[in-house]
Formats: sequence, structure tokens, C-alpha cells
Amino acid sequence: MEDVMFALVDGNNFFVSCERVFNPYWNDRPILVLSNNDGCVIARSNEVKKLGIKMGTPAFQILDEIQKYGIGVCSGNQNLYGDMSCRVMTLLSNFSPNIEVYSVDESFLDFSGFENIDLEKYARSMIRTVTKGTGIPVSAGVAKTKTLAKVANKFAKKYPGYGGVCIIDTDEKREKALKLTDIGDVWGIGSRFRGKLERYNVKTAYDFSLMPVAWVRKEMTVFGERVWKELNGYSCLDLDQVAIRKKQICTSRSFGITITDYSDMEEAVSTFAGMCAYKLRKQHSCAFSLMVFVGCANNSRQGSHTYINSVVKLPVPSSNTTEIVRYALLALKNIYRRGVGYKKAGVIVMDLVSDDAIQQNLFYTEDSAKFSRLMEVIDELNKGQTKNLVSLAVQGTGVRRWKLKQERLSPCYTTQLSDVLTIECK
Repeated sequence: MEDVMFALVDGNNFFVSCERVFNPYWNDRPILVLSNNDGCVIARSNEVKKLGIKMGTPAFQILDEIQKYGIGVCSGNQNLYGDMSCRVMTLLSNFSPNIEVYSVDESFLDFSGFENIDLEKYARSMIRTVTKGTGIPVSAGVAKTKTLAKVANKFAKKYPGYGGVCIIDTDEKREKALKLTDIGDVWGIGSRFRGKLERYNVKTAYDFSLMPVAWVRKEMTVFGERVWKELNGYSCLDLDQVAIRKKQICTSRSFGITITDYSDMEEAVSTFAGMCAYKLRKQHSCAFSLMVFVGCANNSRQGSHTYINSVVKLPVPSSNTTEIVRYALLALKNIYRRGVGYKKAGVIVMDLVSDDAIQQNLFYTEDSAKFSRLMEVIDELNKGQTKNLVSLAVQGTGVRRWKLKQERLSPCYTTQLSDVLTIECK
């Protein structure tokens, strides 16, 4: 029987690394990335971490530090990060037939059946290939379970002596690693169970691994028992190679300015509804109902919102952009109030069903097959574009006053032809 082995490959400070690939000036210099509307810190270089700036810190609170230490600041460029992520995952897929893309910068690889391969050399070859091919530095943790691979990856990133690769393949290595891992840092534990475990003097992952399994099952349910088994070297979590269909899909944005005009709200909500419809088609689902919500600016407290929502049901489950947008605008009309300032809006499509299992309505007269073919053509035309070539008129074609505040946005070097770097040779 072949040994089960997993590798977790993680991009180091991924968003920051993406920015550095195309602007090497910031190599070895402090740089951070901000969230939507340039609100708070979502990624930090090691140099910024050493300055004590925490994740989630509002940008306005660190203006003095930015000035004092010459910290580079970038608005979040999700188009760039998403494309670079795809490039990393494509290269990783050459090293294992089975891969699970866990997040934008993390993936699990199945190394089962690699008994005759030097895993350390193989993993080092893998991270060299990714770094050379994309410019993104990555680290790899290899172990017998996914949870232990997470632990190993933390060591690979934290301690330079590992050279980016940490392998936990013996009980001795496992126990040593668990003794050095805080219980709150264990994948699946976090703050959820940390307080309870510390009351029982469980402070490290090793302490937790020694707890009686019956107690774990009673106090932390089957979920906690699964983590316990994984830390003890018993694999319970398989690779999830098939994307799970979402039960709800939401698209929302905070506005760069306060919006009062209905036409701006109509344009924003239509755009969000169109995005939801595309996501529905992508996972082969249809929605039977949808919700539109808006965030009203609260003058009594800066940054706070009062949320109002409206839910409508569709006559027949649909993923047709025109229909989703039509009903989203009906919902918007129910809650829009003239003279009110709006800071956020969003659309949630709900009651999702598979697109091949739709209960028809005798009184529904729309030609669903025709619209389905139309959507296929539109999706193909828009494929690979950063801005849709074909969209509904109500979604707007000009400058969007409601768009995100992104004052320090870097170019879309890999997804926008006009932003491709050019080198002048003299």
C-alpha cells in the first residue's frame, strides 16, 4: 500500500510578491497592499512586518509610518493577482496529477506513490520552477496529512534554514513540529476553539494531539476529532479536486464616493447582477430568487452603514443576465430613497438549482433555450477580457462614478495589452 503524502505550496506574501515582480525597485524594501477602497492593510512585506504594522490596520492610522519609513503602498489589483495565481497553479500542476487549488495563493498537491522519489529534491525543483517561471517566491510543506502539511509550510516560511521546503515524514519530526506550534495556529482551530483548549492547559498542537480522542469528540464534535487525527498522522481530508457548487452567490462593492443619484445606483446594481449571472452559468446553476442590499451612509458615525434589502422571486430559475438584471432593478426600486447617500450595494442570488433540473412554469413565455445560446455567445466574446466587450446598456459604458477608490493601483501588466511592459534598448 502506497504512503499518503501531501504538499502544501504557498506564495510568500503573495500580493506583495506580485507587485515586486513588475516593479523590482521594491525588492528588499517595505511595501504593503491595501483592501478595497484603499481601506486597510491586506498584505505586507517582511520589512513591513518587522515595523510592527498589523494585518487589517486602517490606512489612515499609519500615514506617519508610511512617510517615515518610505513604505510603498499599492491598491489591491485583483486582476493582476488572479492572473499570476493561475500561472503559479499551472506550473504546479506539472508536478502532480492531482492538485487542489485551496486559495488564490495556496494549493495542495498529492504526492502519494512517490516513494522512490527524493521528496526534498523534488519539492525544491518545484519551487525553483515556480519562482523562475513567475517571479513569485513560494514555500512548500510536505507531510502525511493536509493539516500537518500546513504546519510544515509555516516552518518552511518562518525559518530560512529550511530553504523554502520543510518535510514532516517521521513521528520524531511530527512531535518536534507540534511542540513548536501554538494551538491557535493549527489549521481548523484558530480562535474558534483556542480559548476553550487553553482553559484545559492545551497551549500547543502537541498538547492537543495527546488529549483523549473521546474528550475531543465530545467537546469539539467530529470536526475537532478530524483535526486531532490529522495531527496524529491519520489522513482524514482528501484532495477536493472538484469545485463545490455554491449555495449562494454574492457580488458587492463599496463605492469610492457617496452615491445619491438613482442612475448611478441602477448602473452599479445592474453590473453586480450581471456578475452574479455569469458566476451562475460558470457553475451550471440557476437562481430562483435574489436579494439586493444597499448600505446607507450613517452621518452619526463615520464609516458606519445602515443596510436595507429587498428579496424578489423569479418565475423560473434562471442564469440569464437580462432576467437577473431585470429583477435586481425591481428589488432596487423597492428600497431606493431619493436624497439618501449610499456607500455600498450588492446582489445575492439564492435558492440555486442545477441548470439541468429546472422546474418549468406553465405561464412562463420566455424562450429559455434562445437566451441560453445568447449567453453562451456573450460569455465567449467576453472571455479573457478585463472589461466586457458586450454588456447591457443599463450597465453603463462611460466613467463609473461609483467605482472603488484605488488611488495607488498598479497597471494590469499581464491582462491588459496597453499595460504590458516595454523595454527600450539604446
